Amino acid sequence: MTTLTFDTHDFVKKLKEAGFSEEQAEALTNLQKITASNTLEHARHDYHLDDLATKRDLNESQLKLQKEIAETKAELVKWVVAVGLLQITIITSLLLRLTGKL
Repeated sequence: MTTLTFDTHDFVKKLKEAGFSEEQAEALTNLQKITASNTLEHARHDYHLDDLATKRDLNESQLKLQKEIAETKAELVKWVVAVGLLQITIITSLLLRLTGKL
């Protein structure tokens, strides 16, 4: 999460140039910092900003899924080949039995 930067020195300087006293400018600057911080915290809470996924998170998830799919595919191929060989064995033994050679 990026941090919010606020140049307090520049803000106080501009307030003083606009006619605020030093104390007024510093008080208003502190209130502005607090308000900005509270607004950001409310946005984080209300919109679950800490739970957002970054592109890196999405890429990592995609790579994990691709790996799992490849592993599942390899296992499925093994099972299909094994079942195919079993079927060939059963059919061959049935044919041999029917022909009387077994």
